[in-house]
Amino acid sequence: MNSNVSVHIVTYNSADDIARCLQAVEAQTYPISQIIVVDNASSDCTVEQVESQSHLITDQLLLVRNQANVGFAPAHNQAITLSSTDYILVLNPDVTLNPDYIKLLIEVMQERADIGSATGKLLLSSNPDVVDSTGLIMNNNCRAFDRGAGDLASQWNESGEVFGASGAAALYSRTMVEDISVHDEFFDSDFFAYKEDVDVAWRAQLLGWKSYYLAEAIGYHARGWKQGGRNAQPLFLRRVSYINRYKMMYKNLDSSSIFKSFIRILPYEIASNGYFLIREPKLLGAWGAFWRQLPLLRAKRKEIANKRKRK
Repeated sequence: MNSNVSVHIVTYNSADDIARCLQAVEAQTYPISQIIVVDNASSDCTVEQVESQSHLITDQLLLVRNQANVGFAPAHNQAITLSSTDYILVLNPDVTLNPDYIKLLIEVMQERADIGSATGKLLLSSNPDVVDSTGLIMNNNCRAFDRGAGDLASQWNESGEVFGASGAAALYSRTMVEDISVHDEFFDSDFFAYKEDVDVAWRAQLLGWKSYYLAEAIGYHARGWKQGGRNAQPLFLRRVSYINRYKMMYKNLDSSSIFKSFIRILPYEIASNGYFLIREPKLLGAWGAFWRQLPLLRAKRKEIANKRKRK
């Protein structure tokens, strides 16, 4: 095993989780070349918790302290530019991994050159018998979900290809990262947060890359941000989550299929946006950002189309 790997973690008020996350990374049986933590201006003691892992600081841990919360996607792009490893593990601070998680995923990716991303079986930390994610799936309405979420873990013991890897604990190959980057970005920085992993998975599929789910690789996800439900999330984040779906549809649906896709998803769009119009009308203000960013989205769409033509 000559390939090297870096672990990238973006934190924001993650003091309750980050120490356990880093300790699980340190315990990996596969050697870690670098750990990069990008903190998005946490107001709690996240940074102090990271610095308390002094045995990691002196060896391989790089802590980047942003002066503002630039978002999940831009911060991970920062980490990618600071590393040069063959593989990159994008990891949420509220995820802990079994010691062989990285080793198992790298082994399966090294067996097939067309696998650009991989994920293990993520279980709920609060109930390890229940699945958090076994990868990403997308339905006919261009809505993405964590596959198997809420199912018993015993139902998902078969490994195989998936649409994409959940950004909570996704291993990406550097070759794929460089191949599918658009405007020199792997994650779309305009997404800020939410669905950036789906956008990457979709783009990777379009450009010929596969994603793999390995049932034997186990991680545990706290999902603390979901406490209180959707209404507990700030309006800004709900708007971001809503509009990012339309951004990735605009970028990734080609001209030949966009009309067919629109007809197919029209009933869902009428129903869902009708609901939002009545129950959450402020959510629809997100379209202002979409139209302002349309020239940039158009340029990214063109670059993706040109990459597909060269394949």
